[in-house]
Amino acid sequence: MKFMSNKLSLCLWFTGTLITASFLSLTGTLAHPITAIGSTIAAVTNDLYDVVVIGSEIQGVLLAKEAQAAGLKVLILDPRPKPGGELIQGQMFFLDDVHDNHRRSLVQGEIKNLFTKYKAGTIRKAPDFQRYYDHLIKDIPIQSGIVIDTLNTFTIDQDKSLKFMNYHLPNGSSYRIRSKYWVENTDFGALTGRLESRRIPGMETLYKKKQTEPDYMAATYMLNLQKVHWHSLQKAILSAYPLTNVYEKYGSNTYANSHFATGLGKIMRHYTPQDKQLMLRGLNITNQKDGEVTINGLLIYDVNPSDLRSVQSAIAKAQAEAPHILNFFRSHVPGFIHAELNDLPEYLYIRDYNRYETEYVLEYPDLMGNRMFWDNVSLGGYPVDIQGSRSIPWGIGYGKPDRYGLPLRSFELKSYDNVLVVGKNVGATIKAYGSARIMPTTALAAQTIGIILGRERDKLLCDLNEADFERIHKYLEKEYQITLR
Repeated sequence: MKFMSNKLSLCLWFTGTLITASFLSLTGTLAHPITAIGSTIAAVTNDLYDVVVIGSEIQGVLLAKEAQAAGLKVLILDPRPKPGGELIQGQMFFLDDVHDNHRRSLVQGEIKNLFTKYKAGTIRKAPDFQRYYDHLIKDIPIQSGIVIDTLNTFTIDQDKSLKFMNYHLPNGSSYRIRSKYWVENTDFGALTGRLESRRIPGMETLYKKKQTEPDYMAATYMLNLQKVHWHSLQKAILSAYPLTNVYEKYGSNTYANSHFATGLGKIMRHYTPQDKQLMLRGLNITNQKDGEVTINGLLIYDVNPSDLRSVQSAIAKAQAEAPHILNFFRSHVPGFIHAELNDLPEYLYIRDYNRYETEYVLEYPDLMGNRMFWDNVSLGGYPVDIQGSRSIPWGIGYGKPDRYGLPLRSFELKSYDNVLVVGKNVGATIKAYGSARIMPTTALAAQTIGIILGRERDKLLCDLNEADFERIHKYLEKEYQITLR
């Protein structure tokens, strides 16, 4: 039945058929009619695309870039008013590296260029990241501030295809578009949240006490400071060695070199936020040079990224808290005695929200058992890091996997033959997600999927088999220096 549905879907795509009513399946039985999800019918323009990406997070941009380079017609539709997502608008400039247990880097593909320049210090400040992002998105059509009105799906047996989207822009202009593939690339499920898919249970599954309401890891508001004396911070931590003394004085995972510093959690525990929605945890600090630093450490609980008011309220509370945190840093953190606030972000780093079932949902034993899949599109190895929520304020860790694979099926929305998810939408249980969510892991997956979309045009992605992936993995390794086997 899967084969039948995909072939009919492919036929409808190539013939450009405008679906307006029920269809007969290949067996002659009456198929289910098209389903309209939404309320507002937009003006019909009927533009036709190969790939439409919803959201402008860097992962989806990498997918779109590869697909367009291969000659596919691509469009990015961003529900946010400005492009860039967590990296540009949220200014999440502390980049987490990914290694296996032998300290071999698992960062591959285009995102490796960003990490190489970041480590070298040539990309550290907001303008540096903006130039990098602009280079990626150059020549890719994008519309910002879009609002999805209706989605039209076509169903045969158990298989669904998303055929049409009606949306409008802030100026009121309305559009109807068709696409062969649709990609969820937002941090709030702008597309998948409207497709009546089943949510993957989240943080609430970790509690000893049964909780039925969904729960999420906290969001982060990045703090940017200037007039920091980095050498004093580094010297204070190094002078406290051996490591047992460092941890006794500053807390576990405290470390500093000339570029980055982490930890200081024991100091942060003495800070009391003005607002109970906020918490200051251990810090991840990037030295941006010239006395400027950016800090990942201010958590915000109960943020709903799909609700603009919730997001705006969280940002306002974080910005109001920033001067109090600055005063605390001046008194308690070496090198920060003369620090001042620098320009603050306009958006948040949303690390966790609703994710929906994919054809394969990655599980914790897959990670810890170093499982590889025949349809690998990425490799992971980051620690299983569950950041805090109200119920687990300081978060919890579940160990460090060596290296494991992420299959294409974990990026294919279940029961849909043409809806993909990338970035933080990866199909994974909450423990597996604690590792798989990291940017270089999901960025590699998105780029790989973009390459495959461009080169495997004779089949739908859901029809690719093990023999196909033997061939795919070979050309990924030979032509793109991406090793997934």
